[in-house]
Amino acid sequence: MRVEDQIVFTAHHGNWKVADRLLDMDDEKVAHFIASIANTVNAKIPEYLTEVMNVAGIASLAEELAQKNLSDAVVALKSPGTARKLGQLVFEDDKKLRKHLVDVAKALLVRDVLSRKAPVDYPEGPLSEVRIVFPYNEDHVNFTAFHLSAEHGKWRAVRRLIIDDKTPMADVARLLAGINESITLKLPVYAGIDVDGIDAWFGEFKKVRKAEIPAVVEKYMHFPAENYAPKPFVEHARVYALRKALEKIGLPLDVPAKSLEKYLEKK
Repeated sequence: MRVEDQIVFTAHHGNWKVADRLLDMDDEKVAHFIASIANTVNAKIPEYLTEVMNVAGIASLAEELAQKNLSDAVVALKSPGTARKLGQLVFEDDKKLRKHLVDVAKALLVRDVLSRKAPVDYPEGPLSEVRIVFPYNEDHVNFTAFHLSAEHGKWRAVRRLIIDDKTPMADVARLLAGINESITLKLPVYAGIDVDGIDAWFGEFKKVRKAEIPAVVEKYMHFPAENYAPKPFVEHARVYALRKALEKIGLPLDVPAKSLEKYLEKK
């Protein structure tokens, strides 16, 4: 039996209760809906990392770095001194495991600092209401996407975690980060964002050295987003441009699910 095309996101854990479904798979509506889901999960990830790192300390460091202008802040984010400070803010003595957590902490720091300087979230805002019946009685996070499109091909994604007393909170963060990664890949497809064009905009930069970071930031600041996406998604293209600029520099905008997965596997 063919599963109905739909996108569903539900979360039920403590005071966090949100549930919504999209059945109208018009490209623009899909893009807006999954952008809201990305905003939702990115806002919650830090809350689920407090057992493995000093999230408040990372926020304090972000506040300090955000006093700088954008270019200087990015240089500081890339500096070894900042990496050392992050190493002191994760709760892990094992060197290899600590590296995975520092990678995650760095993404939290980058997003926090740059959120004070540039758009890092999509303009839709997060989901905040319970609009459908929860599919599970247990505490959970659930993201399901089924869509067979003649234009875009098949999208089949199921990311789900039932949460109980034995569930590490970092595992919830891992799932949320994975949902964000799925959406980061799919949103440009439905929003009509010219990702290849954005890559080409930054194409002059290869392996970026410290002295070149201001030039990458300057290139981002002059990015003509309106040329790379239809009008409803210009600001989404701007977020993708920031992600690409940071990628060139070697900084993450998004918490890496793989780092959390490796940490949890070996812990």
